[in-house]
Amino acid sequence: MILEAPPGAGKSTLVPLSLLEGEWREGQRIVVLEPRRVAARAVARRMAWLLAEDVGGRIGYRTRLDTRTGPDTVIEVVTEGVLTRMLQHDPALEGVACVVFDEFHERSLQADLGLALCLDVQRHLRDSLRLLLMSATLDGGTIAQLLGGAPVLRSTGRMFEVETRHAPPPGPGSRPGALEGWAATVTLRAIAESPGDVLIFMPGAAEIRRCQRLLQESPSATHFRLLPLFGDLTAGEQDAALRPDPDGRRKIVIATNIAETSLTIEGVRIVVDCGLERRSRFDPTTGMSRLETLRISSASAEQRRGRAGRTAQGICYRLWSESMQASLPAHGAPEIAEADLAPLALDLACWGCTDPAQLTWLDPPPSAHLAQARDLLERLGAIDGQGRITSLGRQMAGFGLHPRLAHMMLRAREHGSVEVASLLAALLGERDILRTGGGEADPDLRVRLQMLQGEGPVPGQYCDRSALRRVHESARRIARSAGSQRQRVRGAADEDAAGLLLAYAYPDRIGRARAPGSGRYLLSGGRGAVFTQPTALARHEFIVAAELDAGKDDARIRLAAPVARDDLERHFAAAIVEECSVSWDPRTEAVAARRRRRLGQVVLTDEQLENAGETEMRAALLAGMRAMGLGCLHWTAAALQLRARIDFARRHDQARPDCWPDVSEAGLLGTLEDWFGPWLSGISRREQLARLDPARALASLLDWKCAKRLDEFAPASLTVPSGSRISLDYSGAVPILPVRLQEVFGMKESPRIGDGRVAVTLQLLSPARRPVQLTRDLASFWAQGYADVRKELRGRYPKHYWPEDPLTATPTRRVRPADR
Repeated sequence: MILEAPPGAGKSTLVPLSLLEGEWREGQRIVVLEPRRVAARAVARRMAWLLAEDVGGRIGYRTRLDTRTGPDTVIEVVTEGVLTRMLQHDPALEGVACVVFDEFHERSLQADLGLALCLDVQRHLRDSLRLLLMSATLDGGTIAQLLGGAPVLRSTGRMFEVETRHAPPPGPGSRPGALEGWAATVTLRAIAESPGDVLIFMPGAAEIRRCQRLLQESPSATHFRLLPLFGDLTAGEQDAALRPDPDGRRKIVIATNIAETSLTIEGVRIVVDCGLERRSRFDPTTGMSRLETLRISSASAEQRRGRAGRTAQGICYRLWSESMQASLPAHGAPEIAEADLAPLALDLACWGCTDPAQLTWLDPPPSAHLAQARDLLERLGAIDGQGRITSLGRQMAGFGLHPRLAHMMLRAREHGSVEVASLLAALLGERDILRTGGGEADPDLRVRLQMLQGEGPVPGQYCDRSALRRVHESARRIARSAGSQRQRVRGAADEDAAGLLLAYAYPDRIGRARAPGSGRYLLSGGRGAVFTQPTALARHEFIVAAELDAGKDDARIRLAAPVARDDLERHFAAAIVEECSVSWDPRTEAVAARRRRRLGQVVLTDEQLENAGETEMRAALLAGMRAMGLGCLHWTAAALQLRARIDFARRHDQARPDCWPDVSEAGLLGTLEDWFGPWLSGISRREQLARLDPARALASLLDWKCAKRLDEFAPASLTVPSGSRISLDYSGAVPILPVRLQEVFGMKESPRIGDGRVAVTLQLLSPARRPVQLTRDLASFWAQGYADVRKELRGRYPKHYWPEDPLTATPTRRVRPADR
């Protein structure tokens, strides 16, 4: 069934209690899914209070770090990841009568996966399992069709009236701190004008802290209590934000979208909504996620507005204009479309599903994201080449961690470093324990390990004690799941092993410095990464980047640790590839023969290869020549002439077309091995190519019959009446014969070549060899143009012979001919 009801209608607490009366339950449990830990605890406590009981009796909850259940528990409120582990442990969900998906409109990755698996259970194992999807902003009709016509129940609930006021910032809101400053201003005005507590929505913890500082600086700060609310706070800090102030003061809660659904914060009658949220978007091409601050959807805005009308009439201030409200998308993108799917891919493999199309999805996992996730799992050894789960993969799934961290824990067992690995896994799974007064925290994970051992932080940075406690709690739980019996998780002696352990989790993020001390690294996955601030880590040649923010160019390294070359050589030997390459180096314009050993895209060693094979050397040189083009050769006049003659014959000789190769740039480059390859013995550099004559190489393309045919069809030169033998110029569209005018006296017509089909263009020259006339019809020139030319040339060259009748005159190459 699908239940649609507005915020405050009682979906999260009253509906599960009402289901206890169903005869179909037959003593079985009801599992209620909540999107967040704080919501799971709050919902369980509220239901227990309604029954006048303590949590852990009939009403219990279970989250990743906290469990309060007992033998009498009949309603178990769990976070969504817990349901997945329940299904993997007991695929039939024996003892569970109904699974309630609360706030399903949030479309978290684990909720979508949980629904797909539960539908599979219904279809193949237990058709008696009941599923209930609840939300205030769900598109129930569409989902009902996907679920085979499930009934939709709509309730108006009991929502108090909420007035909506749009209050966009008066100036540009993009300045640092502008949004927080305007939110504080609107909040102080709202407190003065309206009764009740205030709930402010901010996109992230940093904005929450800035807004909190601004409100604390106001003169009226003593009259209200300021409380942050976001996911990385401790359970006690989160619960304090939900309860009324013990001293009766008005309360201002500054929260992320953690307070958008499920939670009723008692006393809230004013909502100040900045209209933004921070989301992580995964890029399958880089294997990295980046945090983006985005506009919320219209559905989220409605959910936030509803927080002001839970217990009484309220007011909602939206820090954007009415026109912008109209442009908001109806719903946000489901997490499955933007998330890292490695955990989902591992869960599907454990379920025995190699093709996601076997399951029913509201939105199927994107193929590119899923392919990247499976590539990672295969590299970690969690699945085989067919996508089936391996024994190592099943062990990894048992940790309840991201597959990367689970793989690190399993390898840590082999090294006896479970404690330090547990600390690393906890550090990467919880809020950062290192804080600064401004700027970015030191990215060195070893600094945090030292702080966990009780050592002080580096100057200018301090330890977040509440985060420190959570990391220790999480580390103890992870260590126990790995079989450690120690009561305290310590690992100072293994601090230097941090980089190696991280390499097991992030084999695609092992980085080598591009230049010593530059802070710029090439990662084994092929991406570039950079430290954006000075850090001692930049002195290390090899690092492992555990946390990255994907950027347009190089990714920004947020957390990392150094790793020794010897550790990589020893423990990743099976992944190191040795390759000998002979290739053209465009920088040196020479053949480079190298022996490289690389880990992914990171080159560990690069040495010159001696005695490279002649065939490989020639192939590399030819590749370089193709890259440079034919201009890399020393083209003599004879070579250019021969090439042009062959091209002329190829275009005009219809009698022997089989004789003529393609001597265009593309044609010669395409057949470089055939006509130039045999001449490259001992050649490895561009400057050595200048010693070779392309004419000899081109001539080898013609056998003796074709060479003879070429001399007949496209002769290199012609003899003119003066007796001179003059070279033809084939470089243009038509052949040209440059000849002094006096040397062709007595020639009646232009000469012809190409079996007499092509007239040669005569370029008639002065005695100083300057062009005076261009003609393909010599007879016409003698009859019509010669008189004018003769008149001009007699004036310029009076000592030369300029007869009136050129057809009967004697041709000459001399200034004064012997016989006038």
